[in-house]
Amino acid sequence: MKFQHMFKRTAKRTVQSLKKTEVPKGLLRKCNECRSAVFAEEVKENYYICPHCRNYFRIHARRRVEMLADEGSFEEWDGQVVSGNPLGFRGYEEKIALLQDKTGLSEAVLTGKICIKGMPAVIGVCDGRFLMASMGEAVGEKITRAVERAAEERLPVILYACSGGARMQEGIVSLMQMAKTAAAIKRHSDAGLLYISVLTDPTMGGVTASFAMLGDIILAEPNALIGFAGPRVIEQTIGQKLPKGFQRAEFLLEHGFIDEIVERKEQRDTLARLLKMHQMPFETADTDFGDALPIECPFSQMDAWEHVQLARAKDRPGGRDYISRIFTDFFEMHGDRCFGDDRAVTGGIALFEGVPVTVIAQEKGHGTKENMLHNFGMASPEGYRKALRLMKQAEKFARPVICFVDTPGAFCGMEAEERGQGAAIARNLYEMSALKVPILSIVIGEGGSGGALALAAADEVWMMEHAVYSVLSPEGFASILWKDSKRAKEAAGVMKLTALDLKKLGVIERIISEEDGFSEKNMEKTVNTLRLRFREFLKKYLPMEKESLTSRRYQRFRMM
Repeated sequence: MKFQHMFKRTAKRTVQSLKKTEVPKGLLRKCNECRSAVFAEEVKENYYICPHCRNYFRIHARRRVEMLADEGSFEEWDGQVVSGNPLGFRGYEEKIALLQDKTGLSEAVLTGKICIKGMPAVIGVCDGRFLMASMGEAVGEKITRAVERAAEERLPVILYACSGGARMQEGIVSLMQMAKTAAAIKRHSDAGLLYISVLTDPTMGGVTASFAMLGDIILAEPNALIGFAGPRVIEQTIGQKLPKGFQRAEFLLEHGFIDEIVERKEQRDTLARLLKMHQMPFETADTDFGDALPIECPFSQMDAWEHVQLARAKDRPGGRDYISRIFTDFFEMHGDRCFGDDRAVTGGIALFEGVPVTVIAQEKGHGTKENMLHNFGMASPEGYRKALRLMKQAEKFARPVICFVDTPGAFCGMEAEERGQGAAIARNLYEMSALKVPILSIVIGEGGSGGALALAAADEVWMMEHAVYSVLSPEGFASILWKDSKRAKEAAGVMKLTALDLKKLGVIERIISEEDGFSEKNMEKTVNTLRLRFREFLKKYLPMEKESLTSRRYQRFRMM
C-alpha cells in the first residue's frame, strides 16, 4: 500500500512536470478505477491491465486480435459491410462516418479467420469505441456471415463480446439482429461445431440476450459487467440498492451462467487448449488402447456394515482425486445456465491418453471446510442440470462420458424441492437413456438412491471394492421399515448393497479391487487398474453404431 501511494505521487509529479513542458501524445493513461496516471507502454506490456489496481482497460479490436493470433495469420472478412439508416435518424450517417475515420473500422465488430497456436478458427471482436459496440444491422450481418462461413468451412467460432446492447438509432431493425445471430449460431451448433463466447466489459442488453450467452463454452474477463438491464435501470425500476459485485463476471460464475473467468494474459493459451481438444473428430482419434489388463486381487470378505464404514471414510479418495490422476488437461466447466454452480458436482473436458472425454464427478471434498463447500456430495437440482448440460455437449462433440459417483443421496432441502429436485433427476435418466455416446459410471464411495442413479444410467456401472450402492442409506432404510435408525448395521446386512452383492444381482458389471488402507495417498495401483479398464471399455464401445449403443443401454435396464 505504501509503495502504491509512493508510485501515485511519483506519477502525479511526472504529470505536473510534463505539463510545464509538453506532454507527448499517448505517453500516459489514466485508470478509470484507481485514477492513477500510468505509462501507456507499461499498460500495453501488461496486457492493458492497470499495474496498481488490476483494472482491465478496454482493448481495440485489432489489438485484441494481435494478442491472440499467430503472427500474420489473421484474414479480415466483410470489411465492406457498413450501417444503413433504416429510421432516417438525423445525424446518424455523419456519426458513423466520423467513427469509421477515427477507429479505422467499418463497423463495431471486426471479423475474420485466425490461427491460435496453429489451430484455425473464425473470430469476431467487438470494439467499444464504435458507438459502444452497439449491435445494429451491420454488426448483426457481419457476425451472421462469419458464423455461416465457419459452418461451411467446418471451423470453430470465437466471439469477443463488448457492447451496450441494441443500437437505438436503428430501432426495431437492431432488435431483429438478436434473432438473426442466434439462428446462425444454432445452425453452426447443429453442424456439431464449437462456439466459444468470451464476455468482456461491458456486455449488456440485446447482445447478452443473443449471441453472447449461447457459447458451448462461455468465458469472461475478471470483473466484466455482464447483464441484460443495466444496474442504473434496475435500481431506478425496483428502487433498491444493488449489492456490490452484482452483474459482474464473478457473480455470473457463482450463479451458473459462465464456465470460467480467464485472466487476459492466459486467454491465448486457454483458447488454444480448448480448440485443440475439439480439433480432431473423435472418430479419427487413435483408440488402439491395447489388450493388457491387470490381474485382480481376491476381494476381501467383510460384513456389509464394514463396507459402509469404508465407503464413508474421511480419507477415502474423492472424484477430484481420480480426475487428477487418470486424466490430463482437465478444463473444469461451471454452472447449469439457469440458477447456480453446484460444487457437489464437478465436471469438464479432459484427455484420456490423448482422447477427449467428458468427466463428471460427485465430490464430497476432504476435511470439514471442503465437505461444507461441496455439501458433502449431496447435489441440488443445478448440480444434476450441470451434469446433463455437459453430457449433452459430449453428445454433440462425440465424446464418451465417464462419471464418478459418490453421494449419500440428493440434497433434500426445501430450496432443492422449490427448484425441482425430482424433475432434475428424472430428466437426467430420460436423456441418458438415449445419449448417443458411451457412458461409464463408477461408484467410488457411496451410491445413495436416485441422487446416485442420476449419474449412473450408463452402458456399464462399476464399483470400487468397498463402495456401496443402495435404494437408501442403511439408517434411512431401518427408520422406514423398522422405525428405528439404530438398526442401521442390521439393515446394511439385508439390503444387498455391497459390490459383490450387486455383481451377483446383475446391477453392476465390474468390481475394482482396492489396496489395503485405500486413501488418496495410496491410489497408484488402483489408478493403474482403472486406466487399463478404461482402455478396455473404450475399445469395446467406441466402434458401436449409435443405434446399437442406445439399444443395448435400453435393454440393460429393461432386463432388471
